[in-house]
Amino acid sequence: MARHGWVIWISLLASISVFLAIPSTREVFETATAAHPYILGFIKFAILSMMGEFLAVRLVKGSWQPVKGMPAKMLVWGILGIMIVAMFSLYTSGVSGAIDKGLLWTGGSKFLFALYVSAIMNFTFGAVFMALHRVTDSMIEGREDLSSAVSKIDWSGFIKFVVGKTIPLFWVPAHTITFLLPDQYRVLFAASLSIVLGLILSYAKLRK
Repeated sequence: MARHGWVIWISLLASISVFLAIPSTREVFETATAAHPYILGFIKFAILSMMGEFLAVRLVKGSWQPVKGMPAKMLVWGILGIMIVAMFSLYTSGVSGAIDKGLLWTGGSKFLFALYVSAIMNFTFGAVFMALHRVTDSMIEGREDLSSAVSKIDWSGFIKFVVGKTIPLFWVPAHTITFLLPDQYRVLFAASLSIVLGLILSYAKLRK
């Protein structure tokens, strides 16, 4: 892994990109996603987010190394992926309902609609989601119970970096783009962002 890490990582990313770029295979992916959104959400986040974690370890430690507790982490990422699939639909419908009732103003702007969904989702669910990941990560790596894991987390650093910087500076703009895309392409874009998600969350933890 250490010697061929970049080759393996880039080859896997290229394979996924080619699969999604070819019209016939992309159509299969979109059809499967529409028919089984939770299953595909589990698979794509389990795989792509772990790619982000491997990359974070490489950047912080200087060499490709196994990710501790990888099977359990993939399970957690998959479950979080299912949650994200549901949240995309819930927040989109919620903002649409608020606009229809005159609680939010867009003036017919698709950009404002996308910005509302992204900002509201990231500053509510997004922050909780990333905190939950940090806790489960600590439990898996340290083989600790919930209380011990929570007490050992650097919450000040988490708030300053993950919540205070990555949400307003990266996730809100990134997901604004997501919700500007047609429905069938939002899943593809969100899947690519999950690599960045795994990278950011792991890097924030490992840099300490």
